[in-house]
Amino acid sequence: MSAPDVVVCGAGVAGLAAACALGRLGQRVLVLDKQPVPAPVAKGEVLQPGSLAILHDWGVTGRLEAAGAVRLSRLVARAADGSPRMVLDYARLPAAQPWLLAHDYQSILAALTDALPEGVEVRRGVPVRGPLWSDGRVAGVRCDDGDIPAKLVVAADGVSSRLRTAAGLSAHRQDYPHRLAAFELHDVAELEPDFSAYVTEGGLRLRYPLPGRRVRLYVQVAPDELRGIGPDGLRAWADRVLDGCAGLAPLAPSLRAGLEHRQVLPVSRSSARTLVAPGIALVGESGHSVHPMAAQGMNSAIADAHELAAVVRQGGTLAAAVVDHALRRYDDARRRNLAHIGRTSHNAARMITTRSWAGRRALAGTGRNDRIRHEVMHTMSGLGVRRLTPLDRLHQIELLPDPRAARLPAWVDRAVPGDPAR
Repeated sequence: MSAPDVVVCGAGVAGLAAACALGRLGQRVLVLDKQPVPAPVAKGEVLQPGSLAILHDWGVTGRLEAAGAVRLSRLVARAADGSPRMVLDYARLPAAQPWLLAHDYQSILAALTDALPEGVEVRRGVPVRGPLWSDGRVAGVRCDDGDIPAKLVVAADGVSSRLRTAAGLSAHRQDYPHRLAAFELHDVAELEPDFSAYVTEGGLRLRYPLPGRRVRLYVQVAPDELRGIGPDGLRAWADRVLDGCAGLAPLAPSLRAGLEHRQVLPVSRSSARTLVAPGIALVGESGHSVHPMAAQGMNSAIADAHELAAVVRQGGTLAAAVVDHALRRYDDARRRNLAHIGRTSHNAARMITTRSWAGRRALAGTGRNDRIRHEVMHTMSGLGVRRLTPLDRLHQIELLPDPRAARLPAWVDRAVPGDPAR
């Protein structure tokens, strides 16, 4: 490749999505990643309808479905015995693809890579040391084997982003007081095709199917709960998990068989004060992260890439002043939505992971209120933010009766499938 127009640092979903979106504008894009091969991590496996609409345009959705991706029709919060407390029925959404789509993170990366336009190059095993500067703006990146100038730099290098820090951008991070133990279960008997979160006395248990009769299971644990535990301790721990969540009984044999193969993941939420500086934009976890309970992180990263390409296209040129104006518009558009999505994700996580009266009351109240449930589902699906009013919050925890609880919101009849209101 000749000198790139854009350098993207990070070849996760955020970076590849940015490369795909910008490459489709005819820009020459170079993607750099320090890892020689993608790390096998349990993350970013569920795509929301808003992301599916974008990925369909890029030719990614078809690749994923051809590779066996699983359609999930509902997001369900359940009691420990498996009975539903709140059901988000995605078939009721005004979307061209009213479902969730689940596949392994590595398969999603592969589908994005296969869909990259000809003007995009991916180089792995290349650490980026920092930004290049020119006239007070980022003008490329520094690597061990030389400097790479670019008209735009995209930081997609994760929650501990080196580029974000070097560009003088800060992100406020808050760790949750628990972690998630992730298990990949094999040879599982057929389950309902949904994304299910169980509310138990021990915290969150989350499961969804993956291709090939596999299931992803997350179990909320204390930070040191599984540290140094031997095989007998693991089996006793699994028995306690299953005893406290009868709804997981169909997974019991597969969980016991897969105890040794687990990942324990820290859980945090973060938000950068701004997503841009002159010459550089943050996408994905370099700019924001949320609790995985609501399946928003990867989907927000794809929306970042889509919005960034939209403002660059509208600018019409990569001249420095035009790029920096476009970046300010990107920051304004995304941070407003991300703030709301962050609150929604945090509130959803608190409903499931804590024993607070308000959280449990809000979960039950949302489950019984068709109107509010539809508003929440629309936001979580990525089809556009629907903000709840202070009065809605009182209805949600059932401190005030809602005369409209059995009716869908008025905007539903005006929505056009495949053309989400944003």
